[in-house]
Amino acid sequence: MPDLRENPSDPPALEQIIAKRVVFTVPMMQQVIIRKNIVYKVVDGVPLKADFYLPPGSGPGERPAVILIHGGPIPANLLTPPKEWGIFVSYGQIIAASRLVGVTFNHRFYGGEHLADAQSDVEDLVAYVRQNAGDLGIDKDRIAVWAFSGGGPLLTGFLREPPSYISCIVAYYAVLDLRLMRAPGSTIEEEILERYSPVANMAGGDKQIAPIFIARAGLDNASLNESIERFIHEAVSRNVMVDFCNHPGGHHGFDVLDDNDRSREIIRHTLDFIKAHS
Repeated sequence: MPDLRENPSDPPALEQIIAKRVVFTVPMMQQVIIRKNIVYKVVDGVPLKADFYLPPGSGPGERPAVILIHGGPIPANLLTPPKEWGIFVSYGQIIAASRLVGVTFNHRFYGGEHLADAQSDVEDLVAYVRQNAGDLGIDKDRIAVWAFSGGGPLLTGFLREPPSYISCIVAYYAVLDLRLMRAPGSTIEEEILERYSPVANMAGGDKQIAPIFIARAGLDNASLNESIERFIHEAVSRNVMVDFCNHPGGHHGFDVLDDNDRSREIIRHTLDFIKAHS
């Protein structure tokens, strides 16, 4: 079987996105402390790495962590892995300058057949953060997860069996119902689409899902936005706490593509939400 990581390259369609930074800034962003390329897991001899962004002048004490889950599918042979993209570097800095700990990492969402791999990577990253919380200055019982775009399905585990240590969940222009996003000719089984659709996997009964913040881009793909709308309806019907922001003129990736007041307002509101619930 060929090694999917051979001949690394960044597709032209991704090059401009990779370079873009978030259109929001806070003081002291450039002074944060970054612990780079920490191996959180090794698969078939290949290390999976994470970066930890700590507040400037971090001393003793444990802070909430915000784990950023990148989207997908992505090529397996990217020259610039997601944690090095401008969006995640700048969010790491923004979060740390906001007196939290930002965590960026790479996972293996290379296609629909790799959803289980990516899900296990997310779970193992969270486990690593909790097991090493003391050394990282993190409160292991106050962890927020923030998914972007195609990373939405990787929130499913936090909804199906809500862990007590997940303090809140954020989804930006995220796929929340894979069943609406099947590509023409796709051979992915319906059971897989169901298993990794957040809207179909919300806990019931006495299980308490963490507060959820959702941001929608008005100019996004219609099926993706329908998946968000279905999710919100289902969450509200289950009496989950949901905070929702719509960006009527926003594109998919508005936080790096749309340099305007509404983008900044949503990002500011997101940070306030995380602080309030962590």
